[in-house]
Amino acid sequence: MPVSRALPPFPVTTVGSWPRSPRLLGALAARQRGELAAAAFDAVADDAVREALDAQLAAGVDLVTDGEQRRDNFYSFVAARLDGVRLMTLAEMLDLVEDREGFRALLDSLDVPAYAIRNPTCVGEVALREPLAETELAFLRAHTDRPIKVTLPGPYLLTRAMWVKEASQAAYPTKEALGERVVAILSDEVGRLARAGADFIQLDEPVLSELVFGQGKTRTFMCAALAARKDPAEELAFAVALLNRVLAAAGDVRTGVHVCRGNWSRDESTLLAGSYAPLAPWFAQLTARQLVLEYATPRAGRPVSTGGKELGLGVVNPRTDAVETAGEIRGRVERALTVVPAADLFLNPDCGFGSFAARPMNAPAIAAAKLAAMTETARDLRERMPSGGPRSAR
Repeated sequence: MPVSRALPPFPVTTVGSWPRSPRLLGALAARQRGELAAAAFDAVADDAVREALDAQLAAGVDLVTDGEQRRDNFYSFVAARLDGVRLMTLAEMLDLVEDREGFRALLDSLDVPAYAIRNPTCVGEVALREPLAETELAFLRAHTDRPIKVTLPGPYLLTRAMWVKEASQAAYPTKEALGERVVAILSDEVGRLARAGADFIQLDEPVLSELVFGQGKTRTFMCAALAARKDPAEELAFAVALLNRVLAAAGDVRTGVHVCRGNWSRDESTLLAGSYAPLAPWFAQLTARQLVLEYATPRAGRPVSTGGKELGLGVVNPRTDAVETAGEIRGRVERALTVVPAADLFLNPDCGFGSFAARPMNAPAIAAAKLAAMTETARDLRERMPSGGPRSAR
């Protein structure tokens, strides 16, 4: 039975990703071009993971990740680990979609470089070639005794991203058919992560926000948006059903679902805005133990009730150079405490610091300073409110 590692009150963690070094970016690009063997890439990536871990430990983070250093981005990395999935630049996808001009205009309006970000596109029968995250967990566990969070793209995000009618319909005539395969693959992975000792398994579902904050309009660049129904309620019901089937595979391990408003640009005007309130009824149906939500940006509005779930509270903005003060972070915590008990509150950035390898949101030094500000505040909160109480990492 995996060891259960204790967490202090107000645990500090990250949403997952960490900026990649120039050396790692070069190795990622060479691997994608087929110019770097797996062993050579792993040697570079191993060093990068250790550096990302060291930065978290130095900042005092309680629940660590591997910084997603082996991934080209937070969801496209699956293309390298699944048969039947091909990584396409958004520019390549322009040649596939029916509404080329509309898609091009969308990318321009949202400040998305068509060649910098890639999408995993289903082009045949999907099958697991190698574990999605189990080997990442094993490497990180060999280098730390801290509780570990493992992040995965959620089943709704993957289904919408991967199913592009013009490329996918020969293997999967509908998005729902592909969704069944995605659920099977992710459920198997989540179960293996739980048995291997993951302390927290987080599923990333950022496109849920597009359904309500975009009022049903295509507002996200993740080609995901190409496969959405017109009725947001139908799409949200589909998303919740997929998520709950995957979450069930985690057993007793703590699970979370991360929902944000986009993390591809430092230009806040291109990102979605709106309260989480319209999503609250759907959050209530999720079986995840925790909701990991952004609240460091005014675009998110005031905290809303989590319906009895823990809250992974976004208290620093990964897209800004200014390092938040302890007072600013404490103020965000105090607002959250009006709707969530102290014992259910975790502190994290709004999103990852490097969701897209080639387009990090911040430099490592600033990211580390933001983590240190979070841990400083957490220590202060533990002295002020010790009733937050010790907890298990699971």
